[in-house]
Amino acid sequence: MAKIVFILACGLAFLAPFMVTTKTLSERGDPIFTDFPKEFEGRELHDLGLSERERVFLDDFPGHIGRFTDGNREIVIRRVTEATRKLHPASDCFEAVGYTVTPLPVKLDDSNKRWSCFSAAKSDEKLRVCERVEDGLGGVWTDIPSWYWAAWGKSGIVWWAYTVAERD
Repeated sequence: MAKIVFILACGLAFLAPFMVTTKTLSERGDPIFTDFPKEFEGRELHDLGLSERERVFLDDFPGHIGRFTDGNREIVIRRVTEATRKLHPASDCFEAVGYTVTPLPVKLDDSNKRWSCFSAAKSDEKLRVCERVEDGLGGVWTDIPSWYWAAWGKSGIVWWAYTVAERD
């Protein structure tokens, strides 16, 4: 689990220098967001918190990011309020820190929700990572680029992006 946390933190840290920031969260006066789900797929979530490097990624991010575990998996939940290139595929982060990424077939979970998935392998570690974006209006995207173009120019909508990483 620690390696998964490290990978996600490295990915966010890798992208941070490329982001142009004009104001920090504290300068914008954003409150701490606490309305993340308390459970995921029937399992209680435990907040892992964000590292300082991950917090830097939040500058100018139109929403909030939470990092959780259900005891077996790491789940990153992003609440997004507008189309942004700062919401990017998780495979980009894994590749940036040296993982070999291999696309997997779309997964249909126990609730008939579709997820895009990939395997991430590095040394003796192999992970299965799945992600999806949804809104409260019935919209679902299994890949970030499709979501981006569908969200472009829309306002007043909240999207929830879920990334789930587990040992394969």
